[in-house]
Amino acid sequence: MNIICDNCQSKFRIPDEKIPSGRRTTIPCPKCKGKISLGPKTGAAGRGVNFVDTDSNGSYNAAEKPFDFIEEEGLTALVCESNPLVRKTITEALELMEYQITGAESTRDALKRMRYHNYDLFVVNETFDTENPESNGILLYLERLGMAVRRNMFIALISDRFRTMDNMMALNKSVNLIINIKNVDDLGKILSRGITDNEFFYRVLKGTLKEVGRT
Repeated sequence: MNIICDNCQSKFRIPDEKIPSGRRTTIPCPKCKGKISLGPKTGAAGRGVNFVDTDSNGSYNAAEKPFDFIEEEGLTALVCESNPLVRKTITEALELMEYQITGAESTRDALKRMRYHNYDLFVVNETFDTENPESNGILLYLERLGMAVRRNMFIALISDRFRTMDNMMALNKSVNLIINIKNVDDLGKILSRGITDNEFFYRVLKGTLKEVGRT
């Protein structure tokens, strides 16, 4: 399927077999990250997408890119945890919170996925794919994001060094919430409280930005 983003006019191609049938789906534009909606029937365009005849010189071929389709209004989470038992606990908690979950296998895999997707929630172990927590590539990448992008994400850091909900250390590490590994069984409750507090904190700011057209 050849499509073009109405927002940035970028052309790209998605293999037909990667497009779910029977329901409306949404993908982020690989260029501008804007939402592209596809109708419930394969090949049916929704709001934000037009079909074009692309050629080899002018098209953006997304056939090998990591497109994951999400349902309209769905919340997405990226889990970066090497321990399979801990990752299972995290995944089960997020499923109860109705997140659509992607598990990263490595830093490279996580960064590739982040390039094409805007995740709502990140759960990252500080030692994921590294022996030195201070050189965690995912956390370093997230720390360097512009505030306009960063404030729409929630980052939970899994750590065996810091206590759960240590707000000062969370600020120091540029994350929203710290969860000590000993408390991972209560991750759902801790996350729910942290996300609620974060939404309350940003509510006034986001409301003001929306009024002036800077969402």
